[in-house]
Amino acid sequence: MTRDAPRPSPLPLAYYEALAALSERGRFGIRLGLGRTRALLRELGDPQLAVRGALVAGTNGKGSVLALAGSALRAAGLRVGETPKPHLVTYRERVQVDGRPISAADFARHVDVVLRAADEVARRHDEPTEFELLTAVVFRHFAEVGLDVALVEVGLGGRLDATHAWDGGVAAITNVDLDHMDRLGSTIAAIAREKAAIIERGDLAVSGASGEALEIVRRRAHRVGAPLTVVEPAPLMAWDRDGIEVELPRLGRTRVGLRGRHQAANVAVADALLDALEAAGIATADADARRAGYASTVWPGRLELLAVNGHDVLLDGAHNPAGAAALATSLDDLRPYLAVGPLTLVTASMADKDVDGVIAAFARAEALRGATIITTSLDLARALPANALAARWTELASTVVDRVVAVPDAIAAVDRALDRPGPTVVAGSLYLVGAARSHLVDDPDLRDPTVPEPA
Repeated sequence: MTRDAPRPSPLPLAYYEALAALSERGRFGIRLGLGRTRALLRELGDPQLAVRGALVAGTNGKGSVLALAGSALRAAGLRVGETPKPHLVTYRERVQVDGRPISAADFARHVDVVLRAADEVARRHDEPTEFELLTAVVFRHFAEVGLDVALVEVGLGGRLDATHAWDGGVAAITNVDLDHMDRLGSTIAAIAREKAAIIERGDLAVSGASGEALEIVRRRAHRVGAPLTVVEPAPLMAWDRDGIEVELPRLGRTRVGLRGRHQAANVAVADALLDALEAAGIATADADARRAGYASTVWPGRLELLAVNGHDVLLDGAHNPAGAAALATSLDDLRPYLAVGPLTLVTASMADKDVDGVIAAFARAEALRGATIITTSLDLARALPANALAARWTELASTVVDRVVAVPDAIAAVDRALDRPGPTVVAGSLYLVGAARSHLVDDPDLRDPTVPEPA
C-alpha cells in the first residue's frame, strides 16, 4: 500500500474512524511547542511551504477578522483557505476552502496520511497532539487544492502554537487581554510577548492592540525588521438589524454584515490585513471587492440572527464575562429592530467558566428586563447542570428577569423558547449554540455522512 492510500473502508465509516482517531489524540492534552509540528510537516513534505497568507493571533476577534477578510478576498475572485474555530456543527468546519468545509472524503484521506506520518514522528519527538495533527491536515489540504491565499487562526497564544510552524508573510494581532493565563502568563505583558512572537523577519505586520501590549508588539516588529501597521477601531456610523456601518480610510462609509459595535475594531484590522497582503504581493482585494465582501460577511453563531417560523432567534457564544458584556450591549442596540414581545434567553455553561461573571454581565442589558431565562445543559463532562445554573440566575438576577426555568435537554429548551412570543436568544456556550444551530438550520455542507446500518 502506498503512503497516500486511504484505508479500505466505506466512506462514512472511514470518516468517523478518522474523526475518532484524531479526537483520541486529545488525551495528550495541550502541549505547546513547535518541534513535533515541524517534524510532522517535514515528514509530509512540508506542504505549508506552498501556502502564503496571514497568521492571525489575538485574544478576541480572530474569527471575525478571518470571516471579514476571507469574504472580501472571495469577492475578489480568489481561492481562500480559512481555519475558523471552534466548530459549531461538524469538525470539518475547521478546514475551509472558499467558505465551505472540507469534504468528509478529503478529511478522512488526509487524516489517514497524517496519522501514519505521526507514527514516524512519535519515535523521535513524542506523540503529536490533536491540534498538531489538525494543523498538518490543514496545510496538506491547502497545498493540495492550490489556494491563492490562506487565513490561519492561531490556536493558543502564538509563539509555541502549532500554527506558528507556518509563516505566510503577513502576521496580524487583533488585541491582547488576559486569557489562558495558566499557559501564557499572568500579565498583559507576558501574554503580549507570546502573541507578538508570530511576527517573523520578512513579514508585514498588523495590530489592533493598545497600551502596554502595543508597545511589546512594536518592539517585536522592530527587532525582526517587520513593518508594522497599527489600527484603531473604525468610527462607528450606524447600526441596524443586519449589521453596522463604519468609516474606513480607503473606502469611506462602509457596510459590515456582522452585528455588534465591537466589529468596528475587527473590520479595521481586517482591512489593514488586506492592505498588507496586497503590499506583500500575496493577494489583492480592491475597493469594490472589500465593500461587497464586508457587507456579505457571515460568522455563524456570533450574533447570528435567524428567522425560524416567524421568530427572531439570535445565536451568540458569549461564554465569558467579556463576551456576555458585548452581547448585552448588542442586545440593547438591536432590541428596537427585533420582533415585539419579551425576550427569552436559553443559556448553558461549562462548570469551569466564570458563571457568576457571565450572569452579571448579561443582567446589565436593559433588553433582558422582564425576560424569561431558560437554563439548560449539554451531555458533556464539564457541563453545569441546568438546575445549578438556574439557581445562580435566580440568586443573582431575580430582580431583573421575570422568571428562571430549568430545562435539562438543550433542544427541548430551544423548542420551549420558540413556543413563547418575542425574540429568542441562545447564548452562554458555543456548544449550546452549535446544538441549537444544528437543530434550526439545515445546511447541506454541514451534514456529516450517515453510517450504514449493520446488515
